[in-house]
Amino acid sequence: MTTPVCTSANTTQFTAYVRTKGPTLLRTARALTPNPADAEDLLQTALTKTYLAWDRIDDHRAVDGYVRRTLVNTRTSQWRKRKVDEFSTDELPEPQVTGQPDPVEQQAQRDALLRAIARLPPRQRAMVVLRYYEDMSEVQTAEALGVSVGTVKSAVSRALGKLRDDPELELCVA
Repeated sequence: MTTPVCTSANTTQFTAYVRTKGPTLLRTARALTPNPADAEDLLQTALTKTYLAWDRIDDHRAVDGYVRRTLVNTRTSQWRKRKVDEFSTDELPEPQVTGQPDPVEQQAQRDALLRAIARLPPRQRAMVVLRYYEDMSEVQTAEALGVSVGTVKSAVSRALGKLRDDPELELCVA
């Protein structure tokens, strides 16, 4: 196979064509690829192919269509040959999040705990809320409720036992 050789007259015609239509063809190439540098490379490749075929093009009024078709075909070939960085697998390659609890699960656990506390008798509920939600000491809780420290200790102990035995909270711990 021999490489076609363009004559001096054909080279002059081709050069004049590129100077005249170059900006328009570059816009077409930029429409085909998002990267401006890739668009310039695409146009250069298409023009090289057109130059090699210049002598075979019978109707030079149809060169615009030929170059556009070459741009599209070249871009399609590049797209087909692109390196594929993604591969299908049986398992999703999601990174394992360590130390970061699921916010939805946390909210579900808080809701379950609040429902369980709401099921406690009012006095036990008040003591648990003051001790653990308000972060009061046993002495402060006893003073706030007007009871002895021993009463707070025993009531909170019974309340925590009920919470440990609550079936809804067993699901949260497991």
